[in-house]
Amino acid sequence: MDVFGGAPRFLAYPRPVVVQSGTDAVLKCQIGGDPRPAVIWERNNEKIHPEGRYRVFEDGNVYNLIITSVTMEDSGQYICKAKNCIGETYAAATLKVEGEAQEMEFREENKPRFLIKPLSTRVGRGEDAVFSCKLWGNPRPEVMWEKDGKKLNEIFESTHFAISYQDGGWFQLKIFKTRAPDGGVYTCKARNEFGESLAGAVLLVDAGPGHEDEGNHDPLPNSAKVKMFAVTEGKHAKFRCYVTGKPKPEILWRKDGRLILSGRRYLLYEDREGYFTLKVLYCKQQDNGVYVCSASNTAGQTLSAVHLFIKEPPVRFKQPLNDLQVWERDLAVLECEVPEDTVPITWYLEDRRLQPGAKYGMEEWGTKRRLTILDDDGIYLCEMADGGRSIAEVAVKGTIVRKLPRKVDVLEGENAAFCVEVEEEEMDIHWYKDGTELRETHQTILKSFGRTHILVFVNTTPQDSGMVMFYVGRSKTSSQLRVKAARHCPPSCPIGVQINTERANAALLSWFPAQDSRKNPPSGYIIERQEVGSQEWLQCLTTDSATSVEILGDSVPCEADYRFRICSVNKYGRSGNVEFPRAVHLVPVARIQAPLQDALVPEGQDACFTIELSASVIGTWFLNGNQLQDDDRFSIRRSRTHQSLRIRGVRDTDNGSEITFIAYGIRDSAALYIQGIHLTPLVKFTPLSEMDRNKFVEVVLQCELSDPLAQVSWYKDGVKLLPQSGLDFKSKGTKRQLIVQSAEFYHSGVYSCKTRGDAVHFNVDVKAPPVRFSAVPEVKRRKCIEAGCPIVLQCEVSDSTAQVQWYKDGDQLLVESEVDFKSDDCMRTLSIQSAHPSHAGVYSCTTKDDVIKFHVEIRGDFAGGHFELHCKLSDPTAQVSWFHNDTQLQPETGLDIQSEGDVRTLVVNPAEPSHSGLYRCESSDDSVQFTVDIKGDL
Repeated sequence: MDVFGGAPRFLAYPRPVVVQSGTDAVLKCQIGGDPRPAVIWERNNEKIHPEGRYRVFEDGNVYNLIITSVTMEDSGQYICKAKNCIGETYAAATLKVEGEAQEMEFREENKPRFLIKPLSTRVGRGEDAVFSCKLWGNPRPEVMWEKDGKKLNEIFESTHFAISYQDGGWFQLKIFKTRAPDGGVYTCKARNEFGESLAGAVLLVDAGPGHEDEGNHDPLPNSAKVKMFAVTEGKHAKFRCYVTGKPKPEILWRKDGRLILSGRRYLLYEDREGYFTLKVLYCKQQDNGVYVCSASNTAGQTLSAVHLFIKEPPVRFKQPLNDLQVWERDLAVLECEVPEDTVPITWYLEDRRLQPGAKYGMEEWGTKRRLTILDDDGIYLCEMADGGRSIAEVAVKGTIVRKLPRKVDVLEGENAAFCVEVEEEEMDIHWYKDGTELRETHQTILKSFGRTHILVFVNTTPQDSGMVMFYVGRSKTSSQLRVKAARHCPPSCPIGVQINTERANAALLSWFPAQDSRKNPPSGYIIERQEVGSQEWLQCLTTDSATSVEILGDSVPCEADYRFRICSVNKYGRSGNVEFPRAVHLVPVARIQAPLQDALVPEGQDACFTIELSASVIGTWFLNGNQLQDDDRFSIRRSRTHQSLRIRGVRDTDNGSEITFIAYGIRDSAALYIQGIHLTPLVKFTPLSEMDRNKFVEVVLQCELSDPLAQVSWYKDGVKLLPQSGLDFKSKGTKRQLIVQSAEFYHSGVYSCKTRGDAVHFNVDVKAPPVRFSAVPEVKRRKCIEAGCPIVLQCEVSDSTAQVQWYKDGDQLLVESEVDFKSDDCMRTLSIQSAHPSHAGVYSCTTKDDVIKFHVEIRGDFAGGHFELHCKLSDPTAQVSWFHNDTQLQPETGLDIQSEGDVRTLVVNPAEPSHSGLYRCESSDDSVQFTVDIKGDL
């Protein structure tokens, strides 16, 4: 407790700190206050959370902020704020990081950068797709591939893709047997400690022959299960389906059994919350019908349906607008008829109100209304004053077959994709943004596939907003790109918090992420504890993505009832706290630091017994088996780890009493003796209570008595020991010994030496000695065997009962037709009847404690015959290359390269002396070598 009391105040203000870049910085301040203040650190008006490179450490009333591996960005002012229920205070500390210019140059030199970026590709359905890129960075960057902003393992099963690395900085993503949902924007993010870089590419998956009408044949769901949805004519209808599954399902929308494709009035997309969405714009009467969302993958299919009903307006047009298709640069004329001459109307191009001018001509004759359009396609609306609408789609035929949407809205960090289709291949096309022609970069993808042309802005920022234009010859189409800045706010609170206390001395805490975690995901969670009766909450742990943790008794400082609460955190802050529903009693695992001692006390005086533990726990005292309570005669005290018992005014009847202390996992006893009364000798022993001994070694157990004439008895596991062969009992002065002459496994156990009134215990564990190999000369461990001759490898172990395993080039050998294992007393033998070049390699014989290796080379006359080289891989799908004297081999006459399962084989037939040399089988991560010597007539 602070002797001065009151509001928080700085006893020592934080000092300016100057450190070198890359080192750790410590900002500290000393603060007093009663009650104890809560202290936080801030920078740029944002609270610093103790995660990542930031750690907060308290030492009494000294509060430390530790920043590890500081960089130039860490330079600046930090605020230390202290607050309690009486008041608050704050002070500033300045951190300066030196060597910033050199650091920036060093960072730029070593951060990841793309030397060759991944290329966009187009594949047929069922074909494999491969993206490759070459990166530089020191240290080698960590690479993560994403599709449309999502990690691949979240949307693909592990067998659907493979990520690999090859020497030279090449990284590769391979997608096996592509499906329609695999199409999209793939990004490669490379990161190391100096920075990160990003590049993207587009994958198009063609349906291929036979798939053109696959969306038109699914059965309609039972009409009784179809929900109804009504919308007024001219308004939008929006349908959403939330579907999960691996592999990621393929989503198809249909109307009355016919496949719906994205167009002017149909928008198909997956929104930011993971919903597959169909939006029908400016609904017309022909949009009435049943809309079905079907989701399918290799595991199955599911359907969801809704019936859309278009409500007619109270006042209808006599003659509605009709859809119109005109040639490029021709005039388009829309005409409708209202109920009365005096009815006013307004023309719209989608949501933009039109005014008469050079581009739009507006005419009225009685009840007829006419709009003349100069070369501008889109959705046009004629709206009466009472809200009645008539809708028409004007399509312009020309060089551009598929035009850009009028506007594209994306959230910061998402990808913005634009697709245009023209009437012919290999046309001269150009993309512009705000009047500047676009060139391909790591974050701007420009790709043409035949008549289809694609533009993608990867990982957009608000600065990417603007007008996107596509030109081909004299034709053009445009779209307004709007990038909405992401809201930088803390995450929402976790939900569904629960606590399970079924396991003794532990609490299992579980929770769920907030329902909006897709839009605002947390980077982790902070769990705090509070001792019941205290006002202070202390952080006990943090997690990254787990949604359950177990709090063990050994993690708390003292025995007490504890409450727990949790909050979500991200780089923008933390959510409010959610408290778990009830408290739990936890006890730390304590150990005896200073045991109880026997007491010799004159009659009438007080007897004190103390025990020191490693943790603060609640214990119970006993006198001759009877529990004691704090009263006039017995005083029981506990101060953190120190426990004490005082017995006031001991009596002669207390002589020889047993005092026992019991707590969770702890039990210790001592004796009380009254001075002046004849005493039974006490056993005093050296602290030798546990012994580990190897087999066949002599074991000596010894204790010391206070009376050299006292008699003792020895016990093992509670059974009294008598003199026998292998056991010796010795007594010399005050010392008593039990000697086990040659320890065996059955000598393990608990031994006790007992005398009247006391005992001492020993735990003895007899272990087998380590199994070792006898030394083998180098000449016998390196063997050169002629082909066709037997191979015999021998070694000797120290224990005839020991088990061994044989390995070749790291792979365990099993008994088979040509390999034989023998065990004769201490000798272990591996024999192969007839040596072959594939038997060359490093052999090892292992026990649990030792290993010995043999190097075997195979030489022989193979001329005119053939030879085979084999190696076995850990991954059956891995690719290998064969080399002869560092020259890569290709299949040709006389050379056969085979692959079966996880075995790769090189067959040379016929063998010639020129085939002698060093052969190597090499994968992306490993290699194995063979030496072949072919003898014969040249």
